[in-house]
Amino acid sequence: MRVVYVVLDGAGDGFGVGGKSLVLADKPGLDGLARSSVCGLVYTVGRGVAPESDVAVLSLLGYDPDRYYTGRGPLEALGAGIEFRSGQLALRANYATVDPGSLRIIDRRAGRSVSTREARILAEALDGMELDGGRATALFRATIGHRGVLVIRHRDIPLSADITNTDPAYERVGRISHARSSYEPILQEAKPLTDSVGARKAAELVNEFTWKAIEILDKHPVNEERRRKGLLPANAVLLRDAGDRLPEAEPFQEKYGLRMASIVEMVVERGIARALGLIDIPLGVDPQTINRPTLLRKEAELALQAIEKYDGVYVHLKGPDEPGHDGDLEGKIKAIEDIDKYFIQPLLDRIDREEVLFIVTSDHATPWHMKSHSDEPVPLMFSHPRFNTGHDSFNEETCKNGELGVLEKGSLIIPTALNYLRKLQG
Repeated sequence: MRVVYVVLDGAGDGFGVGGKSLVLADKPGLDGLARSSVCGLVYTVGRGVAPESDVAVLSLLGYDPDRYYTGRGPLEALGAGIEFRSGQLALRANYATVDPGSLRIIDRRAGRSVSTREARILAEALDGMELDGGRATALFRATIGHRGVLVIRHRDIPLSADITNTDPAYERVGRISHARSSYEPILQEAKPLTDSVGARKAAELVNEFTWKAIEILDKHPVNEERRRKGLLPANAVLLRDAGDRLPEAEPFQEKYGLRMASIVEMVVERGIARALGLIDIPLGVDPQTINRPTLLRKEAELALQAIEKYDGVYVHLKGPDEPGHDGDLEGKIKAIEDIDKYFIQPLLDRIDREEVLFIVTSDHATPWHMKSHSDEPVPLMFSHPRFNTGHDSFNEETCKNGELGVLEKGSLIIPTALNYLRKLQG
């Protein structure tokens, strides 16, 4: 029996005011799975935490972030193919639009309109920047859209990740960044969180990079052209989630006895898969340059191939999260419906359901009325034809009364699913 583990990025809307995308979406594939399922809710990282996707994904794959998480930066670096060693500093980066004089943030993602070509040209202007009088070097890579990764290497000093974010939308709490429900949109100065040479130097280098990046980017020809087109310039870099080492994690197959493949769109998810020993199946295309239906069909085809070769496949599907951040309920509904039509239904049409246990959940809620991640639990279901109880629909409201109850951490999903898998195989 195989496992198909599907994560719908940001699909949940929590239990606050406003319509709920999963309730309103027309999704016969997911709802069909729900009719033969056991369901519940899960706090993907823990109660009171509005998680980013990276720490949530680590947890969803069965690794407690309190033990294994070392910051998003190193995972981004690993996913981007940058060689990273302990004592270096890696951070997640966003191209943003700021007022260079006041440092007020006009748009945290430069209007979400930065093309892959533009991002790479701008990255070349930052890559190799010398810091600390030539004693340190900044490596910068554009990844997807407005996103990037920064790695800083110092010649003499091992750097510490104990520093604050420059992105005001996220607050460091230990190694984990929590999304703030409200914040002053001002680019922040990185500050050391401990009184160590490594932390003080890391904060100093991050700030030096930030100021130099604004000077370089603000007058860059790419941004001059964007202004002429009426687009926001990508004239600053927001940094968060510093890390100074990779997780020391037991490989997934050794920990759980399953040889799992992964199909993901984002660099950090690829880094997590590699760090945990999952078999990374490349998409073979740039997700930014292909329409969603075509991409989802390709992901379904890759998933079908994967379950022929491996014990299971983990598939992380983007789509619902971005309209959630934009406050676009209709866009979020459509994103869920596209996933159902172009990924879930084609998959169900071509597999033997008796041979597959489906796990379906979300990495976090992104309530469209909040325009940010929330700390609310998300729906979870295990589906198999032999589960003769179920629900008419897969959503927060139906799952809150399900057999699974409420899982306090996403890291409990895999062990719980394995118990159900043993029953099915027994």
